[in-house]
Amino acid sequence: MCKLRPLILLFLLYSVALVSAQGSTNRTSSWQTFSGNAPLVIAHGGFSGLFPDSSSVAYNLALITSLPNVVLWCDVQLTKDGAGICFPDIKLDNASDVATVFDSKKNKYLVNGKSLDGWFSIDFTLTDLANVSLSQGVYSRSGRFDGNLFLILTVQEMVKQLSPPGLWLNIQHDAFYTQHKLSMRNFVLSVSKSVIVNYISSPEVAFLSGVAPRFKATKTKLIFRFLEKDVTEPTMNKTYGSLLNNLTFIKTFASGILVPKGYIWPVDELSYLLPHTSVVQDAHKEGLEVFASEFANDIPFSYNYSYDPKAEVLNFIDNGDFSVDGVLTDFPITPSAAIDCFAHIGKTAKGQAKPLVISNNGASGDYPSCTNLAYTQAISDGADVLDCNVQMTKDGIPICLTSANLIDSTNVAQSSFSNLTTRIPDIQKGNGIFTFNLTWNDIQTLKPAISNPYANFRLFRNPYAKNAGNLVSLSEFLGIAKEANSLSGVLISIESHAVFLVKVGLSVTDAVVDVLSKAGYDNGTAPKVMIRSTDSAVLKEFKDKKNYELVYHVDETIRDAPDATIEDIKAFANSIVINKESIYPENNAYIVRATDIVSRLQSNGLPVYVELFNNEFVSQAWDFFSDATVEINSFVMGAGIDGVITSFPKTAASYKKNRCLKGKDSPAYMSPVEPGSLMQVITRDDMPPALAPYPLLKESDVVQPPLPEVTPSPPASSTSGGSAAPSPTAPSGQPKIAICIFLSVLAVSLVTILLL
Repeated sequence: MCKLRPLILLFLLYSVALVSAQGSTNRTSSWQTFSGNAPLVIAHGGFSGLFPDSSSVAYNLALITSLPNVVLWCDVQLTKDGAGICFPDIKLDNASDVATVFDSKKNKYLVNGKSLDGWFSIDFTLTDLANVSLSQGVYSRSGRFDGNLFLILTVQEMVKQLSPPGLWLNIQHDAFYTQHKLSMRNFVLSVSKSVIVNYISSPEVAFLSGVAPRFKATKTKLIFRFLEKDVTEPTMNKTYGSLLNNLTFIKTFASGILVPKGYIWPVDELSYLLPHTSVVQDAHKEGLEVFASEFANDIPFSYNYSYDPKAEVLNFIDNGDFSVDGVLTDFPITPSAAIDCFAHIGKTAKGQAKPLVISNNGASGDYPSCTNLAYTQAISDGADVLDCNVQMTKDGIPICLTSANLIDSTNVAQSSFSNLTTRIPDIQKGNGIFTFNLTWNDIQTLKPAISNPYANFRLFRNPYAKNAGNLVSLSEFLGIAKEANSLSGVLISIESHAVFLVKVGLSVTDAVVDVLSKAGYDNGTAPKVMIRSTDSAVLKEFKDKKNYELVYHVDETIRDAPDATIEDIKAFANSIVINKESIYPENNAYIVRATDIVSRLQSNGLPVYVELFNNEFVSQAWDFFSDATVEINSFVMGAGIDGVITSFPKTAASYKKNRCLKGKDSPAYMSPVEPGSLMQVITRDDMPPALAPYPLLKESDVVQPPLPEVTPSPPASSTSGGSAAPSPTAPSGQPKIAICIFLSVLAVSLVTILLL
């Protein structure tokens, strides 16, 4: 049993209690499971994606955040004195501090023919293990909760403490324990007399065949667990792949099968989905239920899911051809929401008004930013507002691009223009090749490059499309948006504006106004126009456009804005963009608290749009359980934001349609997280160092001087990759800054490597 403190703190993790959890609102849907009922959620060691596997805190959190009929999974290991404990691995040192407590008890055993070194349960009595604490066994997950000293539970203790709606015992190594004169069979038969066991699984045919007669007249279901196809089953000396071809035989001792998810939806060598197999349909025809394993939000999965774990679950339960009967997951909140809130929602279903879904360079999580493909995908995904970050070319054409530096989003460093590398401190610290050094014709010869903001974590975006699509001008962008009946608006962003004016002699605001007018966006029939900028002077240039929404972009993390600052913003803007940490400040990816900045801005008539939402789990605080939908929901339902700016508009658009938002009381898995509660479960010794508070947004931060006058530049011609653009001049005619041309092969090579 674990300490009282963490058990109490656990219930602070969620803003709802167990009693408020609602049953499934998806009862009337036609499920393609074997029974026709909704699939089960099986919590693998509880909520093991966050807390130590098989700990009381992990099991408790699974109960709080899952469907009411969630099944708790226990990997059973036997101690020296025959006690059955819940522990994720046959080696205790993989997920506990046993090596520290008993440093001299390391041993070596043969397990299924392989020699393993470590600390094994068969060398310890239950009394010995009372001094051992569970720890996070997956090194990529947070270990900051290990200091709570969660103790190992027996099966009986787990059931007594938690009273789970369903209990699943997994017997992974019966043959090993038998070799050491311990009977897993006797344990299972004995424990089933004192607790209700709903499921018993094992990858060993002999074990299940041996206990099957004793459970034939009970409600306990026996499940044969398949391991990887090339692994040999220890008692029959056949591979699991070959056993899959004899489901009739499996039916003689089991009522279902548990298979890795790749058995059902295989992927190719690049992690793209292949056509689904017939495993589920074949098993159902044989009278076998099918459960899928290996679901975890914090590991890379098929690129087809765009890093959305909910989308993956839905592909196993709501694909039109079949549904598995349950999923085994480290993050039970995700399949719970998928089953209850998102399954069987038609493509034409309408979502709630909020949040406004604003794309970030189109669907830049799936295609190169600001390309025709990224924009058309964002529209198809259900974005409400399509965005364009306006940059200017040498010949005065406004185009859509993430930044003025072409290196950020194209292959310019590998092109004939690589010798145009320059340094402009007014724009960025490092070197770049800028849009205003090339004509639009020059830029159109470049290949776009997909953004990979989390490449350091080896999380890449859609490799098949890494250079797909064409860059578009502002005019072409507006044409794409105008043809989309589903859009409510376009967001035009203008940054680095003063630099463009002085250095290149072009007025971005004049160019934008001209293109919008020619595209028919001033007549009220086109989508609404939103103009975004960090520069108040830019927004003031559009004040006479009464039908435009002017959006002030705060590009730093703030903790608050005084009343005087808010009044200044209202003088030139209709709404505001702030980042996520201004609402939920973080410390080492843990939410510290919630600010009241959203409510303060909204009470002053300023809608609040928030950036930047990405699906990659490393972009989210631990509090959001590596699930982009949990994060969005917490900002919408918890903070009350008006819009999300996202690289994955499909995830945000699908969130708006989920049926759990329509009821009076949201279920636990569709309730916002409680800011700062997870930090309270961290012990003092494991607490990250405190951070200094973020600054206030002051009046001097938002009020900018008027834009300078534009100095006309001479007509531009194609650079043809052979010469650099002339040094920009200030209005006085004197050079303002020196721009160095770097011909270094090394510099260009380094840029090339970074883009690979």
